[in-house]
Amino acid sequence: MNSSKAHTDPCFIPFKQAFKDEDLPSKFTFPFQYQPHPIAQMATKELQEYLETQTSWTHQFWEPSADQNKAVGKMFGVLIVKNTYGRLGYLTAFSGILGSQTLVGRFVPPIYDRKGESSLFLKIEKEISQINHQIEQLQKATDYLDLKQYLQTLQEESQKEIAQNKLAAKAAKKERDHKRDHFKNILDQEAYEELLNALRKESMDLDYQHKKASKSWKIQIEETLEKLKEKEDFILQLKSLRKQKSTELQDVLFHEYQVLDSRGNSRSVLDIFKDQLDKKPPAGTGDCAAPKLIQYAFQKGYQPIALAEFWWGKSPQLEDRKHGQFYPACRTKCEPVLNYMLADVDMDPNPIDAITTQNLDIQFLFEDDHIAVIHKPANLLSVPGKKIRDSVFTRMKKKFPDATGPLLAHRLDMSTSGIMVISKSLEVHRVLQKQFTDRTVQKRYVALLAGHPKYTSGIIDLPLRVDLDHRPHQIVCDRYGKPARTKWSVIEKTEQHTRVYFYPITGRTHQLRVHASHPSGLNCPIVGDDLYGIPDTRLHLHAESITFKHPVTQEQISFQSDPDF
Repeated sequence: MNSSKAHTDPCFIPFKQAFKDEDLPSKFTFPFQYQPHPIAQMATKELQEYLETQTSWTHQFWEPSADQNKAVGKMFGVLIVKNTYGRLGYLTAFSGILGSQTLVGRFVPPIYDRKGESSLFLKIEKEISQINHQIEQLQKATDYLDLKQYLQTLQEESQKEIAQNKLAAKAAKKERDHKRDHFKNILDQEAYEELLNALRKESMDLDYQHKKASKSWKIQIEETLEKLKEKEDFILQLKSLRKQKSTELQDVLFHEYQVLDSRGNSRSVLDIFKDQLDKKPPAGTGDCAAPKLIQYAFQKGYQPIALAEFWWGKSPQLEDRKHGQFYPACRTKCEPVLNYMLADVDMDPNPIDAITTQNLDIQFLFEDDHIAVIHKPANLLSVPGKKIRDSVFTRMKKKFPDATGPLLAHRLDMSTSGIMVISKSLEVHRVLQKQFTDRTVQKRYVALLAGHPKYTSGIIDLPLRVDLDHRPHQIVCDRYGKPARTKWSVIEKTEQHTRVYFYPITGRTHQLRVHASHPSGLNCPIVGDDLYGIPDTRLHLHAESITFKHPVTQEQISFQSDPDF
């Protein structure tokens, strides 16, 4: 091997030590759920040491961002590869841009450099920038602002005068009514008729004056509105053109993202997403670390061995990202792209596909003619999934073939073990559902946390919504999230873990998992949480007890099932 040639690629970082084949993984990493291979962890450690000590570029990983919805931290990735000379090393990449750059030192380049000098993206982006500038100038123009202010003044003055006229008309009417009543028995008939005629004329004159004034205001306002509309219509035309250009920009961008598979075939991101439900790629597709790494490896003819991605820096406001922690590739943006790129690569199986449920037994804690209370084991679905049909529902349907209604009074996550209540009739289900809706059902969960919360008890109040770019993850969102509240208390602490009780006040998807892991919650993920923490043999979350009224007897009943952790 010519070692000098092996080092001509500045992005390829060779390992200083030698590895045997048995030290390497037999299959490539399944990117959407994995535990990093030791060799990937070794490369990650080297990259993190570099991030802590380098001085050749800057990125504010920990400084507050001007845009509170944008992360200042960043996802990085390492890809273990064998180069064309058989040398083992690794590639590194970052998601998006670093600082304001797309090309940075030792990191692999983007799949498509939108900031390149000949980039069509830059050309259209410049056109959009010019339109933005034109819109901004028009909206700041003195004549436009003066016209808006004049319209506002007209509307305020007209409303004020009309209101005053109404009060004056009311006072005049009251005075006329007083005169009619006062002079009715004082004046003779002829004089009184003359008075009435005079009062009617006074009323008609006043009404005419008020209508004339209202009409005058209306004409002035309409004329001003028409002048303002001419200016705003032009601004709207520019905004429409900007939207058209933005759509064109996205299409151009995703057409230029030509991704490779292991055989050297290429396909645009735009074309790949035509097969997806959403049809259009989300913003940022193709710029994540994993696709960039794999693209570069295929371009160079390198053999991919293992992959790992980790977060570095401050957690974004909406997502829960821990500094230095490993994370899987995102589903919404990366899954279609990586599925195409890695179609012919021998990968580890999807852990979900590898789950076998035959040995997972449901235990019955209670049963009568109306309900059943069961213990659901971890890794058994509550209802059938897209790929896994075995579930609590399918088993209960088989066990109680004559039961009517939805059967399940509530659900537990696949990874969560513990108590579930089964209804045997539609009416019983309705009664139980009302208890859940009215929050009269008392539930207690026990969880093992990685780390130690700051306090020993409290209430977590963090609204949640689904992460549209990373389903099924849930994120904290004050603007669009649904209310989510959890009462909690510490049971015991060990050197590394804390055992806690959770009392969910609401029942949002992944509520306890997010409330445990989020920095504004307990900042301690549940042990074994593969979505919000670090994967383990299982998620250490268990629905331990439940108390509710029997839907038929109305007796208050309670059940408890101890966890196996």
